[in-house]
Amino acid sequence: MNTEDASLQPRSELRWFTSSYSSGAGGECVEVAVEATAVHVRDSKQVAQGGCVLKVGSAAWSALLGAM
Repeated sequence: MNTEDASLQPRSELRWFTSSYSSGAGGECVEVAVEATAVHVRDSKQVAQGGCVLKVGSAAWSALLGAM
């Protein structure tokens, strides 16, 4: 992974969502925010602590979903 390509876009500008399959209790969800050229993924348990966000290119994200 090349971290030099990672942007430092403020997370507040992203619209995060969880899967409809996630439990209503929270705490065990993967959250996703979609942009035109990238998909951001984070662990809902780490949001309050300012946890890491994985930024994946749109093509790579599509390939991952296609392989599932």
